[in-house]
Amino acid sequence: MRILVVDDEPIIRLGLVIMVEEAGFAVAEAANADEAVRVIERTPDIGLIITDVDMPGSMDGLKLAHFVRDRWPPIRLIVVSGKIGVKQTELPAGARFFTKPFQEGPLINAVRELSGTGGVP
Repeated sequence: MRILVVDDEPIIRLGLVIMVEEAGFAVAEAANADEAVRVIERTPDIGLIITDVDMPGSMDGLKLAHFVRDRWPPIRLIVVSGKIGVKQTELPAGARFFTKPFQEGPLINAVRELSGTGGVP
């Protein structure tokens, strides 16, 4: 299973990619929702998406999460934001929310839990 990291800030995206790779997961990345949809369409093993909320383009990360839930229901979702507070009721069913800056441990634990690896990538 591959994790897709979506964030328009290159340094933040790189940090997330490294964090997830160091936890033992294969990673793909996208700079915005439109690019993320293209990656999902051509990468059938995407099983989880970590997306920022505040991004330019046709969709923000919250709209991307809902779009993915509707079109690819098996894909698990983690939504992160440093600027916009998101209520659980605004998230798609089963999605998790983390505020930036987040601690690596809880985020990676959520990745492991949602990916179904139970702590092992």
